[in-house]
Amino acid sequence: METQSLLSGFCTDPTIFSSFRNAKNPLFFAPSPSSVSFSQRPEWVSYTTPQSSPQRAWSKQRLNCTNRVENVGDSISHGKDLENGVGRKKLAIFVSGGGSNFRSIHEASLRGSILGDVVVLVTNKRGCGGAEYAKDKGIPVVLFPKSKDEPDGLSPSELVSALRRFEVDFIILAGYLKLIPLELIRAYHRSIVNIHPSLLPAFGGKGYYGMKVHKAVIASGARYSGPTIHFVDEHYDTGRILAQSVVPVLANDTAEELAARVLQEEHRLYVEVTAALCEERIIWREDGVPLIRCKENPSHYR
Repeated sequence: METQSLLSGFCTDPTIFSSFRNAKNPLFFAPSPSSVSFSQRPEWVSYTTPQSSPQRAWSKQRLNCTNRVENVGDSISHGKDLENGVGRKKLAIFVSGGGSNFRSIHEASLRGSILGDVVVLVTNKRGCGGAEYAKDKGIPVVLFPKSKDEPDGLSPSELVSALRRFEVDFIILAGYLKLIPLELIRAYHRSIVNIHPSLLPAFGGKGYYGMKVHKAVIASGARYSGPTIHFVDEHYDTGRILAQSVVPVLANDTAEELAARVLQEEHRLYVEVTAALCEERIIWREDGVPLIRCKENPSHYR
């Protein structure tokens, strides 16, 4: 009954309740001054997702498009482009920590650089910086997965149901450290992307995250590093690579110094790739490699 009372504040569809019936408090919502009403329990507020904001002016695209590709195969778009009315997409962001990439994507959406809106945040740590930022901005927060530390988290099937209710188009992993379940990968085929702080396939896989990656890069003597954005499969960091950006490793770099430069490039690259996703500019070559179609010149690809 507690779950039903909470959810009834923002969705009148009673079928949503069934997917959460085994979770005590699977969702918590940040207050938004123009769209909230308090339930009987003072520590919870119900949340009504606002209408999508109108399309804003676009900032200049910075993806470097130099390669022309013929016979690239099937596109994931539906024959529409910006001129023909591509609609705003709905994004779910997954975080486990501070969520700086989440913030950069959300800010880019607000200023009109991304044709999409962050409609929900998913986290395995309700008190992390990314979750606090989401609550401050009135973005619903969902706990996943259920664990000893987060017994109120959703199961994989409940998470899929929740994301369907939010009408999510794309899932953006932004420092989310849990393995994505197969149920979610199947439900969002070719619609989940992740960012990794090295040039995959180098320095990737289970156990390679955060500062561990940068320490390993420096210890190897590699001269270059940088972020990789890839589609997500059932393993850590093995999905098809979508975009990369090169950052030099300096002779006297510390892991912290390298991490700061790579993170700055992550913020730039992830915004541009998310914009390409929302504009339906991702195509798939016949051999299964994803490419980004240039906005200015559709016959060229990144």
